[in-house]
Amino acid sequence: MENQITKDIIIFDGECNLCNGVVGWLLKFAPEDLFQFVAFQSSYGQELLKQHGFPTEQLDTVILIDEHGVKTHSDGFLKIIAKIPKWKRVAALLAFIPRMIRDFIYKTASKNRVKWFGQSSSCTIDFSK
Repeated sequence: MENQITKDIIIFDGECNLCNGVVGWLLKFAPEDLFQFVAFQSSYGQELLKQHGFPTEQLDTVILIDEHGVKTHSDGFLKIIAKIPKWKRVAALLAFIPRMIRDFIYKTASKNRVKWFGQSSSCTIDFSK
């Protein structure tokens, strides 16, 4: 029974321009075999959200699923960044900021992301999975 995660899964809002931009940045800088990107609007994204107890109507955080479990908000974002060799030190420095402050900034950006960056009807990631 082989149910091990081979790539870390990142669930994101595929209709959010900011989220698509971050995914594009990750595609450019992260090692190719590191992440599997899944838009929450896709059937696979919906399945993963249900499986891990998240609401399926909307997404207000990036979700990282790796061999250690599930991370969200600023912890998830920093864990993602820390997995990219060139950005590991930046993530380590940002981790010194108390989580309460990091999450306040993260949640403020998440709440205003569509207003600030817009929304798209398409995604940079293929929904086929």
